[in-house]
Amino acid sequence: MSRAQDIDKTSVVPTRILTTSGQESHVACAPVGGHANRAAHLPANSGVELSNREPVTRLHATASRQADACLARPGLGPRADGDESGTNLMQRDEFSAGMWSRRGVLVASASALTLPFGAQAQFRVEISGVGGTQLPIAVTKFRDEDKAPQPVSAIIRADLERSGLFRLVDAPEVIDEAAQPVLADWRARGADALLTGSAARLADARFDVRFRLWDVVKGEAVLAQSAAVPPADLRLAAHRVADAVYEKFTGEKGVFSTRIAFVTKAGRQYTLRIADADGEGGQVALTSPEPIISPTWSPDGREVAYVSFETQKAVVWIQEVATGRRRAIANFRGSNSAPAFSPDGRSLAVTLSRDGGSQIYLMDRAGGSPRRLTTSPSIDTEPVFSPDGKNLYFVSDRGGGPQIYRMPAGGGSAQRVTFAGAYNVSPAISPDGRKLAYISRQGGAMRLTLMDLAGDAPPRALSDGGNDERPSFAPNGSLILYASRAQGRDVLMTTTLDGRIKTTLAVSQTDVREPVWGPFGR
Repeated sequence: MSRAQDIDKTSVVPTRILTTSGQESHVACAPVGGHANRAAHLPANSGVELSNREPVTRLHATASRQADACLARPGLGPRADGDESGTNLMQRDEFSAGMWSRRGVLVASASALTLPFGAQAQFRVEISGVGGTQLPIAVTKFRDEDKAPQPVSAIIRADLERSGLFRLVDAPEVIDEAAQPVLADWRARGADALLTGSAARLADARFDVRFRLWDVVKGEAVLAQSAAVPPADLRLAAHRVADAVYEKFTGEKGVFSTRIAFVTKAGRQYTLRIADADGEGGQVALTSPEPIISPTWSPDGREVAYVSFETQKAVVWIQEVATGRRRAIANFRGSNSAPAFSPDGRSLAVTLSRDGGSQIYLMDRAGGSPRRLTTSPSIDTEPVFSPDGKNLYFVSDRGGGPQIYRMPAGGGSAQRVTFAGAYNVSPAISPDGRKLAYISRQGGAMRLTLMDLAGDAPPRALSDGGNDERPSFAPNGSLILYASRAQGRDVLMTTTLDGRIKTTLAVSQTDVREPVWGPFGR
């Protein structure tokens, strides 16, 4: 089944398995199981307020969810190995080494090594419908990629398909960027665009990654780039190729070379991981026998804040991604949880119970005394800034059940935002500030829901599962990353904003939770 249109919507929706080795298979989607209450994983003296009252067990910061550029220049320059076969067609696009090299991630805490884990992961692209207008594109196998440690063309294909904007046309051929393809043949095969390229190993062990993008309808090459990268950066180079293709046809920046953070749990071991946007090619940032929850990125992508229970209580830490250096930012009496960076990166909103119940405070990123923003007898938690930094969205049960509210970022009166349903938590705001993603309880199921903040349209569920958690927008706003549960295991998923194209990341032998998408700027 190669095309989304061929799926029988009245039958069991099939799952098309796309692995980065380029292999495919088809399985039936299994029913989604239920979450166990993750509060059971918390240390007995964690300082976390637990109660039989449902808003507490679901709302509190450590409750069930949290406990556990050459776009059109004609021509390509000579290869670094002296091959000038493409010189007359396109001009080499100059990329700085930093743009194509991986930023290091150093592990903190108990583990002394930074461990890759991409070999454990594979992607499942569940196509349950057609994502609006899709561009049919053929991505051929890159010349010499079979000699490279990464299947470059397969990574590009998976990226483009996951976006929901491209439909892949079968292209088993090996065609490099120097070739002149017969575009009429590709047009006859249903392709509107064609991507060709190569990944040749150089004498210094680097790989020269080159590609050319063809507009099959117009019959011309529209984009070409090249870069020499070390073997460790081949996956990143492939993601950047997909970004360039995406931007060329959409006018928006691609997010395939950005990063995500998430927590895995294997046995009694918790691990905070930093990975590529497809969940692979990542490294360990922190390991602990105690829970790690609520990771969040700084706006510049250089740091992550999170909550760790390594001292047997909830403490907010900030850690440098490149060096692994970290510091405790909130370690007050009671629980310290739910950190959220302000858009300028200078401050954080946190949830503290230092003065009794859980309330929202604002504090400088360097530490110091927090300033209380909410004063209520209710539980106020899960703060998140609007992109312009003017407002804070948060969850409160001040109306009798958990709902999402908005207030000025400096404090003030709060206005209720969600009204559909009696239970709405985990707010995430789109980068343009126009949409709100959250988790809503619908008939006993916890479902990812999207709401238009600027219009009157009713909120709509984006998933048909029953155990969705913690949505996070891609930095270009085109996809939402969230946690869910499938076949008895916690998994990460992405979905397009219409809910039609979903991707599931399965990590072997681990439960995966607490995802958050990083910013541009890698």
